[in-house]
Amino acid sequence: MATKEIEKIKVFALGGAGEIGKNMYVLETNNQIFIVEAGLMVPGDEMFGIDAVIPDISYLIENQNKIVGIFLTHGHPEQIGGLPYILKKLTAPVYGTKFTLGLVKEELKGNQIVEFHEVDQHQSIQFEEISVSFFRTTHNIPDSIGIIFDTPQGAIVYTGDYKFDQTSIGLYGADLEKMAQIGRKGVLCLLSDSMNAEKPGYSGSESQVASFLSEAFYQQTGRIIIVSYATNIQRLQNIVQAAKESKRKVVFVGKKLNESLEIAKELDYIHLPEETLVAWNDRSKLADHEVVMVASGYQGDPVSALSKLAKGTHKQIQIKQGDTVIVATASTPATEITIAKSIDLLYRAGVNVVYDKKIDVAGHGYQEEIKLMLNLMNPKYLIPIHGEFRMQRAHAKVAESLGMKTDQIFLVDKGEAIEFVNQEATYGNKVNTGNVLIDGLGVGDVGNIVLRDRRLLSQDGILVVVVTLSKDRNHLKAGPEIISRGFVYVRESEKLLVDASDIVKGIIHKCIEDKDMDWSSIKVSIRDSLNQFLYEKTKRRPMILPIIMEA
Repeated sequence: MATKEIEKIKVFALGGAGEIGKNMYVLETNNQIFIVEAGLMVPGDEMFGIDAVIPDISYLIENQNKIVGIFLTHGHPEQIGGLPYILKKLTAPVYGTKFTLGLVKEELKGNQIVEFHEVDQHQSIQFEEISVSFFRTTHNIPDSIGIIFDTPQGAIVYTGDYKFDQTSIGLYGADLEKMAQIGRKGVLCLLSDSMNAEKPGYSGSESQVASFLSEAFYQQTGRIIIVSYATNIQRLQNIVQAAKESKRKVVFVGKKLNESLEIAKELDYIHLPEETLVAWNDRSKLADHEVVMVASGYQGDPVSALSKLAKGTHKQIQIKQGDTVIVATASTPATEITIAKSIDLLYRAGVNVVYDKKIDVAGHGYQEEIKLMLNLMNPKYLIPIHGEFRMQRAHAKVAESLGMKTDQIFLVDKGEAIEFVNQEATYGNKVNTGNVLIDGLGVGDVGNIVLRDRRLLSQDGILVVVVTLSKDRNHLKAGPEIISRGFVYVRESEKLLVDASDIVKGIIHKCIEDKDMDWSSIKVSIRDSLNQFLYEKTKRRPMILPIIMEA
């Protein structure tokens, strides 16, 4: 139990509020900062060419001396994916459960020296001002936990991602008794998952997935290809069991998938009978009705693997008529369109697709499960997190249906701080936040201007104008040569490009006559004149890139 008095406690999100993914939350006291999660987000379609997005941690860098540690609830990329980049900027110990730290170490691959601390639901760690303890939750990954920050003002509880599944026991079972104890003791504020707050009822049980897989395996006569999360060890175990019952062999395809399985095997979290597994190179020795292939994508997600299968761009698996593809994942707002388009392409290829509600079991609780969490914790204040604003608002409505008042619920965006003084919560000063874009090996070197240029290129294309001047700059030696990419088809737009060339010639000749041969001014004149001309003729604004050379 923390004993040192704290005048003010501040809680805010650097990522994960008002959006899906990129989770990072901060609890700050007089002298200490506790970081919860360090995730990444899959970029949207408007982020052309970007590989991933992580939170802007400028505030944490400025307050490095106050950081106590980074606390992780589980091993999904939305929680741990930003660590390889963030730990290059910050020095902080990392706290997590066995499986979570196993995945983190695989992500870091020994490139960084990090102080790791393994935790479990029985531990309590005392810091100068606050003690931190944990409780086990159910999610679609092993070793998922929630976190309790025990402060002199009261407990601030972060649920992490959770659901309630009465058939999930042992490694995957939620510790309802401890949650109830936390609630009876008193919770000042609950930060809680909002991902499925719009959906009524319950999220479903993994036991129904196991039954469905067994039935589906018996019914199919050709190859079975399943796309699944690499870290959903319980579902992977169910797939292996269904394959064993139907006398099929399982091939696991994907680097992240095999890495997750290796970690799970080392921890004895999964049982993989040797007689049920087959190496990739040996799959061709089996008949189609004997094969089950399980695939995940580059980040361990099923959706990218499904998309590549549908488009025929998967490096290892080529679908063929008679195959059955089982989509063993629940859709999210970010993946619904991709999944729907992929299924359509698979059907066109003559593939049987199994995408049933019985297997569409989410890892995030629906409204009835959110009610159960609220009743167990009975918080004085609620901050709905992890979800777009409409999901946070739906979470708030669920809480209001249980009797919570509007002034007890804070709907926050990134950077909006909630301050606690004498057990009363109010809005505080906003913290600077933002996105850091990862593109290849570049971290943060792609900003809004580059994204704007990429957007313009995607919309109206580019026009390159090449002009060669004499060395003494007194006459036009060659050109202008106009190169169009993504703007107009040259063979069908010859007059347009000839007219554009004449405009450039006129600008160059005028500059020579006026003896105004400043290259920057010439480029601006070419760009402005062509921009106006082309818009009048085509109602499009291509990116215009003038290039001037001497010869």
